[in-house]
Formats: sequence, structure tokens, C-alpha cells
Amino acid sequence: MADAYLWFKALHIISVIAWMAGLLYLPRLFVYHVAAEPGSVQSETFKVMERRLYRAIMTPAMILSLIFGSALLGVPGVVDWSGDVWLWVKLGSLVCLLAAHGMMGRWRRAFAEDRNTRSARFFKLANEVPTLIMILVVIMVVVKPF
Repeated sequence: MADAYLWFKALHIISVIAWMAGLLYLPRLFVYHVAAEPGSVQSETFKVMERRLYRAIMTPAMILSLIFGSALLGVPGVVDWSGDVWLWVKLGSLVCLLAAHGMMGRWRRAFAEDRNTRSARFFKLANEVPTLIMILVVIMVVVKPF
């Protein structure tokens, strides 16, 4: 079981890195897409990039993160559900990342349909949310302050 745990842990970290890369990059693409004229070659290029990033990288990485993270939680003796407050903070942060993923999917669809109404400043701020959540998760997992 110890070998399986280490493999699940490694695969969880790899998939989280891929997911976070997308969560950090997609809003940056939106910042640049705002400046592109709807229907222009540049706008259509951004649409392809955003769709591929969201569907081919972010969503599969999110699913794999959930699968391998769940597998880690299922290993007996690894988690003390009654005393590990850090884990509850991490799981709450996960819910926030899932919400951010869903919102980015909606924003991507709005761009794909040429109906985005949000500014570049909005997407610059939205770009900071996954970063802050990531910092919180790393502190919870590594330092375990609670």
C-alpha cells in the first residue's frame, strides 16, 4: 500500500501542477483577448487557444487531480478527519478552485460566442484568485499550521 500511496501522491502533484498552469494562464489569455476585435483573426486564434487549454489540459488535469487526491484520502491512517483542520481548509480551497474553473469555462464560452462584456482589468484581478488559493493550499499541506 505504501508504494501505491507514493504513486498516487506523485500523480496528484503532477496533475495539480498542470491544472494550476491552466488556471493561471487562461485568464491571462482573456486579458489579451479583450483587446482583439470580435471576428478578427487574432480573436479567432485566441478562441482556439482558450478552447484547447480548457478542454485538453485544464479539465483533464482537474479530473485527474480529483481522482488521485481522492485516492490519497482513501488510504487508511493517512488522514485524521477529526483533527486535521489543515485538510478541511485545503478541501475548502479545492471547492474555490473548482468554482474558479467553472467560471473560467463560462467566460471562455462568452468569448467563443463574441459576447464578453468584462474588461481586461477584471481578468487581471481574476488571474490573482488561483494564485492566492494555491499559496493557501501549499501552506496548509506543507506547514500544516492547524
